[in-house]
Amino acid sequence: MRTLIITGVNGFVGQHLARVATGEGWRVWGVGQGDAPAPMVSPNLDEYFSRDLSKAWDIPTGAHAIVHLAGLSAVAPSFADPQRYVATNSAVMTTMCESLRGEKRPARIIVVSSGAVYSSPRAGTPITENGPTAPSSPYVMSKLLVEMQAQYYRTRGLDTVVTRPFNHIGPGQNGGFIVPDLFASVERLTDGEPLVAGDLTSRRDYTDVRDVVDAYIRLASAARPSRDVYNIASGISMSGADILKAVCHALNREVPRAETASDRLRPNDARNIVGDATLLREEFGWQPKIAPEASILDYAESQKQRTTIEFPERTAIK
Repeated sequence: MRTLIITGVNGFVGQHLARVATGEGWRVWGVGQGDAPAPMVSPNLDEYFSRDLSKAWDIPTGAHAIVHLAGLSAVAPSFADPQRYVATNSAVMTTMCESLRGEKRPARIIVVSSGAVYSSPRAGTPITENGPTAPSSPYVMSKLLVEMQAQYYRTRGLDTVVTRPFNHIGPGQNGGFIVPDLFASVERLTDGEPLVAGDLTSRRDYTDVRDVVDAYIRLASAARPSRDVYNIASGISMSGADILKAVCHALNREVPRAETASDRLRPNDARNIVGDATLLREEFGWQPKIAPEASILDYAESQKQRTTIEFPERTAIK
């Protein structure tokens, strides 16, 4: 049986990945900072290791693959504490890779970067892996550094593959991202009260988290990926206003009038971002199956239950 290590297993993506990997026959070892795994992830783990990966790896050898999710992952807070983002995310990568260099058969490392590393393209033009990158935030700066580390460790004999997932959404996501934040804001509104939000006219490429983890599993299972970097994206952009409409539908609420709060606008924010996942699709047959509207309905259901992230397969609604 193949063993998959998931760093950051207690997070939004890690919990889904553990469930999917277990269902596909992997032995799953989770790594997190908590003393115990999160309740929703625990049933899908064979082993759990509580570690501060910025200081030590200290994980048993023999894994086939690692999906490296651990690290600081929100854009907005990174502006207030830039050095923490750069130092933490790069330290985890160094600690892990230096330890793995000593193994006879080091695991493949799926390094999770971000579609946010790309510089602003011409509005609506799909971004390929060859697109120029730019450090638009301290978070992005840390991800570009992690990508450079992955490239360096490839030259030192490690099997690293970088993924650049664009925005992902889905059941179980925590606050700090557009869907949970809009849900919380709409639920608090009284009749006729305006919604105060950031710029809802900008457009982003959203992929359901279950489709994202499917890509990670395919890359972990492949004999040898032909590329060093792969985008994970739907190829379609939605505005914040589109997301708000879907949120209101899921809550059975009227769409409120929106007011833009200047303090919620991000520096260097692009108007329309669309990812191109042609390489992933052509090499591995991957494609997103779950439409954003269905993903948002499942998010609403997860908020009601708060005990499970088990949802039926969805069919894309394009």
